[in-house]
Amino acid sequence: MPKVQPATEAPSGRAARGRRVSTTLAEINVVPLVDVMLVLLIIFMVTAPMIQRGVDVNLPITARSTQVVGERVFVTVPGTYRQNRIVYLDNDQIRVDALQERIRQKMERANDKEVFLRGDGDVRLQELMDVFDRLKAAGVQKVGIVTKQPGER
Repeated sequence: MPKVQPATEAPSGRAARGRRVSTTLAEINVVPLVDVMLVLLIIFMVTAPMIQRGVDVNLPITARSTQVVGERVFVTVPGTYRQNRIVYLDNDQIRVDALQERIRQKMERANDKEVFLRGDGDVRLQELMDVFDRLKAAGVQKVGIVTKQPGER
């Protein structure tokens, strides 16, 4: 409730205009809150790209590889495939038994029925061909094998 002060005489001798009402400040200061939120936003914007990380694969090197353009579906066969039979569909880790159904679902929506197969340098050719056969059985028309050029990281 506001405080009411009694009317006092003005120094000039005239009567005051009436009662004066003084209110207390009961508002939240938003400026420091906005400053802190903007600093946090900038910190998260800078660190978010550093947190995202893909699968480490040691690709084979070829002299005549070309850059892949357009919408791509990648299947990655890591070096640990022999032990756990797990592959990566883009960045999703799945068992090789479920690969055929997941690829079939992705290919229903795609115009180009092509998949790019990345195999670690430690993966045997027979294991890579096993995944290749599963992709063909899922309805993939073109399977490209991804390599890297000499000197590329």
